[in-house]
Amino acid sequence: MTWSIVARDPSGAFGVAIASRFFAVGALCPHGRSGVGALATQALVNPLLAAPALLGMAQQRDPAELLLALMATDAGSAQRQFHMLDALGRGAAHTGAECVDWCGHTLRDGYSVAGNMLAGPQVIQATADCYAEHAALPFAQRLIAAMTAGEAAGGDKRGKQAAALLIYSGQDYPALDIRVDDHAEPLAELQRLYQVSLERFQPFVSCLPSRERPAGITERRLIDAEIARFQAAREAP
Repeated sequence: MTWSIVARDPSGAFGVAIASRFFAVGALCPHGRSGVGALATQALVNPLLAAPALLGMAQQRDPAELLLALMATDAGSAQRQFHMLDALGRGAAHTGAECVDWCGHTLRDGYSVAGNMLAGPQVIQATADCYAEHAALPFAQRLIAAMTAGEAAGGDKRGKQAAALLIYSGQDYPALDIRVDDHAEPLAELQRLYQVSLERFQPFVSCLPSRERPAGITERRLIDAEIARFQAAREAP
């Protein structure tokens, strides 16, 4: 099941966008950590691989060597698909020999796309190409656009059900964690929810306690002013 894109934005943010004909794909598959990296574990998913992968990337281990070590510890590796990207932009991907066709992955500069149970290789190609062609878009929108292009190219050959978007942009908590667990058009719904997040959620998160400002903004007047500033910047020509 599933295809996903794992990427590192030039700003240093990490993101994962994923879609599948499987309920709540965002609950188990995408993972990330600010300043460290991001990954997706899929096919016959093994969520236990995520923590050691992020730990290894935090230790600046080479992702290719790290992934080989992780797969060597997993007796089900032939049925797993896993790809990741670290803070240095280095990537690694594994598609097990027993993953269901069509399955495969592509590693490019600053991002990786992988999938299984797909309509064909064109899904990976379209997702990767769209991401490359839309560098001017905001990072989250760029990831959603890439996945939408993959869907238009055939997507999951079983159909549609769930999608998710996870972004870490410098804090210990995600800047965005949006999930569509069960929907007839999950990527369209993901796009809608992203637009809703722009109304108040995203500017509110910028006011939360952070590494740079441990107490955050606690005065409601200033929070409202930040939301207004955010909206004015969006509406500016």
